[in-house]
Amino acid sequence: MKDLLRKGLAFGLGLAVVSREQIEKFVDEMVKKGEVTSSESKDLIQELLEKGEAQRKEMNSTIHNQLEKMLKELNVATKADIERLEKRISELEAIVKNQE
Repeated sequence: MKDLLRKGLAFGLGLAVVSREQIEKFVDEMVKKGEVTSSESKDLIQELLEKGEAQRKEMNSTIHNQLEKMLKELNVATKADIERLEKRISELEAIVKNQE
């Protein structure tokens, strides 16, 4: 029952965007309804917070990867590309300066 409840909460609330306060309020309601004991509530809150953080990290990684993919498809220069060009320009400027 608790596992089913945790899975439903994880999907239904979207833990990646739920605050600690919202999770605590939800778990308190579960305690009041008798779905979770008060001794289990702290562990459940901690577990849900950890799952939320993991989902947040996964979501950020997915967004980052998608942005990189889109920028690559659009042929947009990356920071590394620009830094490499700046270095090359500096080298060429030094060569030209030495030839003058």
